[in-house]
Amino acid sequence: MSKVSIGFTGDFCPWERMEKAYFEKTWKNSLSPVQGFFTQNDFNVLDLECPLTLSKNSIPKTGPHIKSHPDTVEILKYLNCAHVVTANNHFKDYGWQGMQDTYHALQTQGIQWLGSGKNTTEAAKPLVLEKKGLKITLLNMAEHEWSIASAEEAGCNPIDYPRAILQIKEAKACGSDFVVVVLHGGHEHYALPSPRIKAQFRFMVDAGADAVVGHHTHIVSGFEVYNNAPIFYSLGNFCFDWPGLRRGTWNKGLLLRLIFEKGKAPEFDYSFIHQNDDFVGVQLLDNIASEAMEVELTRLGKVILDDKALAESFTNYAVGLKAIMLSRIQPYRNRFLVALYKRKILPDIMGKRKKQMLQILTQCESHREVLLAALNNIK
Repeated sequence: MSKVSIGFTGDFCPWERMEKAYFEKTWKNSLSPVQGFFTQNDFNVLDLECPLTLSKNSIPKTGPHIKSHPDTVEILKYLNCAHVVTANNHFKDYGWQGMQDTYHALQTQGIQWLGSGKNTTEAAKPLVLEKKGLKITLLNMAEHEWSIASAEEAGCNPIDYPRAILQIKEAKACGSDFVVVVLHGGHEHYALPSPRIKAQFRFMVDAGADAVVGHHTHIVSGFEVYNNAPIFYSLGNFCFDWPGLRRGTWNKGLLLRLIFEKGKAPEFDYSFIHQNDDFVGVQLLDNIASEAMEVELTRLGKVILDDKALAESFTNYAVGLKAIMLSRIQPYRNRFLVALYKRKILPDIMGKRKKQMLQILTQCESHREVLLAALNNIK
């Protein structure tokens, strides 16, 4: 039987030094070391982590706004990438105009997208790939941040469990041999899924997905095979230059290849990459560095399979962020006052009862639903 291979990468944002290299016409040399991976696949699916736009009208949000010049779409064509997923926390950074500019740029290179649109219905549409007698459906969704679409507003496809079940079942009922769910979510710079993320990814498999691929955390995470379905919790970054982040986990990534054959569980292989460090572009890791990454992947995989160890690891991670998270809910606003609070020079203004109220407002689904509705209508 014929096999179909699909390549997946983590976050792709051709800005900063990569954008400069594009206009200096040195970008092909920066990416040629990994081009072979993409040309060997029947399809490639990259996570387009930013809009390709010249718009200056950014949306109100927390965190940075990122974008790249529309002409850099040529890089995707060079990488034999005819499909991108766009459900992520930055794709809407420049609003509907930035999204439309991106769609136009993609169309000029014959590149299809999924995971975003002018409303929730359009953003949730799956993408069907057909080759060698196989039919493979892709679904793409992201956690609820500033980029999410609504019934009347453009944006990205939010994670919605009931809809995911229906879409997976519908894809199988319509003749899809395989369904792959691509999820954008998790905890940035943390190399493991939280217990919630693990349950979320496994849920997609229990609903009928044949593979789940994750990104957003900017760090390579572990993987597992659950009920014959490969689950990769995060592929790390693919090509995402960031000033001030060098020689660290940000600069590593994983190129994943899923291999499909009718009547069999998906197979996979992967390669480790090194990106935008003291150099511009993407390279394959050498054998020694790859072996070290493989050892780390094995360690992470063992933790993922151990519910107690996974919970303990996440608790330790969260405790380490306690000062930062609590500072964010204090009335202190400027950096100087926040720094004084973290050093316990300024007092904790909120008492125990107030924190308990915040806890119930955020942990209870119904309370959180009303709270978010109220916050969304602040004038």
